[in-house]
Amino acid sequence: MHISPLTSVITSVFGAVAVLIWRVREGQTPVTLKKILIPPAGMATGFSMFIVPVFRIPWTWALAAFLIGAIVLAWPLLRTSRLHRDGDVIMMKRSQAFLLVIVVLAAVRFAARGYFNTIMSIEQTGGLFFILAFGMILRWRMNMFFQYRALTTLPDGLDHSAA
Repeated sequence: MHISPLTSVITSVFGAVAVLIWRVREGQTPVTLKKILIPPAGMATGFSMFIVPVFRIPWTWALAAFLIGAIVLAWPLLRTSRLHRDGDVIMMKRSQAFLLVIVVLAAVRFAARGYFNTIMSIEQTGGLFFILAFGMILRWRMNMFFQYRALTTLPDGLDHSAA
């Protein structure tokens, strides 16, 4: 199994465009616990790629990629998006810079991928960047989860998220 560089580029560009469209649509509907938790849970199934030996990378590289995603790359997402109560629903409030942040993060990952493709296989690079993206998404969604819980748990200590 081998993936050509052109296929990798086309897939990356398509994925970036799909994420941008999804993020714009997502911001126009109320936020729910399902909408917060399902994307990282669904994305976690991607770890099954590492069953195939060609995708495997050293554990230290995987840990570094996860931490870079969770600490460095998640930071702009955390700074440009907040949840707020709008009547009876919770909505995502994004700064004007949010979409720019998504585009810049995609560009950084795309540029770094070019370098990493010179020192490892395209499949390993894909696996590495999957882990990086997972770290970023997981931290961002965990932050959203805690914001959501804070907005839906009233001072009486009861959970009012189902109301």
